[in-house]
Amino acid sequence: MSQVEYKLEGNVAVVTLQGGENRFNPDFLNDYLNVLDEIENKTDAVTMVVTSGHEKIFSNGIDLDWLLPIIQQKDVHLSKSFFYLLNRMFKRTLTFPLITIAAMNGHTFAGGAIWSCAFDFRFMRSDRGYFCFPEANLNIPFLPGMIGLLRKAIPRQIMEEMIYTGIRLTAAQCVEHRIVKEACLNDQLMKKTMLFAASLNKNRAYIKEMRHRLYKDIIHALEIEDVIYIESERFNVG
Repeated sequence: MSQVEYKLEGNVAVVTLQGGENRFNPDFLNDYLNVLDEIENKTDAVTMVVTSGHEKIFSNGIDLDWLLPIIQQKDVHLSKSFFYLLNRMFKRTLTFPLITIAAMNGHTFAGGAIWSCAFDFRFMRSDRGYFCFPEANLNIPFLPGMIGLLRKAIPRQIMEEMIYTGIRLTAAQCVEHRIVKEACLNDQLMKKTMLFAASLNKNRAYIKEMRHRLYKDIIHALEIEDVIYIESERFNVG
């Protein structure tokens, strides 16, 4: 059974993450990538909304329970292939030829928060959930491509504070810093997200071309700069 599902509502593809805490491991990432392929190739949707089926969590990022044993066992091939797959997911979201919106209906931590930065817009539940990068407490440095995604969505001063301190931002604080477009009570989150999504009837070819012009520096980091760190197996420090 796939951990990622979607349905069409008019010209909007609504993707629901059904992987519990929606942690990133090969199965989850491949399910997500397969759904995006199907939406692009088999539908006429022009906007994609991604939300979570979990009542409290949008995504908690990398599945460390899966990954850390792989690194500790020095399974170099598997650990490297995972990070290349993770970058495929980041790049696919960033360059997807539909307007993309993350409807963050719960905690959005670590890799989940990084991933949300690849979307065009973010809506966030106001009555539950934090936006946070705890990597500083885990001695896991960001890859250059990840930093590029953060710079895209988060003003520099608050981005650096988040990276170095691991502070948790509420939805209201995310709106204040213009990280998310709107904070909504849970019972209004999808309604407001969908109203906004339905208004964005933009041409796929235009969106696709603008992706590559606007984000060429991030794409270069994901495809070229990150390789140095992945191949050197510098997945954590300290």
